[in-house]
Amino acid sequence: MRVVLLTTSWPRDDGDYAGRFLINQVRELEQAGVEVEVLAPGRGFNDFGLAYGAGVVANAKRRPWKVPLMLASMLRNLRRAARRADVIHAHWLLVSPIARLGGKPFVLTLHGSPSAGRFEDLEIARRHPRLFRWLVKPAAAVIGVSKPLADAAAGGGANALVIPHGVEVPPAREEPTGEPVRALFAGRLAPEKGVHILAEALEGVDGVELTVAGDGPLRHLFPQATGFVPHGELHELYRRSHMLVLPSFGEGFGVVAMEAMSHGVPVIATTAGGLGWVIDNDVSGIVVTPGDVEGLRAAIIRLRDDAPLRARLGEGGRQRATERFGWDGVTELTIQTYQQAIDGAR
Repeated sequence: MRVVLLTTSWPRDDGDYAGRFLINQVRELEQAGVEVEVLAPGRGFNDFGLAYGAGVVANAKRRPWKVPLMLASMLRNLRRAARRADVIHAHWLLVSPIARLGGKPFVLTLHGSPSAGRFEDLEIARRHPRLFRWLVKPAAAVIGVSKPLADAAAGGGANALVIPHGVEVPPAREEPTGEPVRALFAGRLAPEKGVHILAEALEGVDGVELTVAGDGPLRHLFPQATGFVPHGELHELYRRSHMLVLPSFGEGFGVVAMEAMSHGVPVIATTAGGLGWVIDNDVSGIVVTPGDVEGLRAAIIRLRDDAPLRARLGEGGRQRATERFGWDGVTELTIQTYQQAIDGAR
């Protein structure tokens, strides 16, 4: 089976978060015997400087004249690569119009990127249902990385299913000892991630040391932030943390939540987007309402003061990561979806 993977987000180096999960997906597919050709910015097509930094949507607003150039490059190179392929796997909703012109059946994955603002998948489905239907229905299958995304695609008339991001579950760890209790935030320091809520919630809270791995327009709130770190270093931060805090206002899935759970780190997250589906409240973590400063503060204090609770939620998260997000099941479902798309085209 030969697959062309089309994406506007792919890591440029080991410290780049953008599209990091796709590298792991390609690795697992290739180990299962699938031939994958990746078409990404600088790796198969020219994005003309639109793909990175603030993201495609924000960059396109500032430099709209470059959008046709990028789309033309994507389409030209996709058609070339598709001649040797059985199926196209397009990532991100707005790539769909290019994928449908590739000449082969295509599978579309919705990730629900909150940085896209009004162009985020669930927002388009809510505000512009006809446009959303036009984007998703031509796909042979639409994969939602969380149930809310798959439900939206099904509502748009698509053949939709849930296949979450996969994770390699590491060996069980011992919780770090000593004080203070260490909390971790990892991600873009931007309003949609709720980092301003986190800063306010931690005011006056003693006994909690916050590590911030990320960068973005609100970095001034966290002068101690490390910036984005290589993926291996991020996993070391998981192992050294007592909790992960994700106060997001929008999240298609929450990769860092899943990764922390796989390490047995209890997660405090909001109900935003896919996070409420990834985290079972009081089983694998604590769920709060987006923007609820007092609720977030109370959850942090609760975990700070209750080591047995941290242990219980951490183990619950590890079990959930193993059962729902393990690579074997995720890869098998993905390959089955490819085969059904190919058989349907025949």
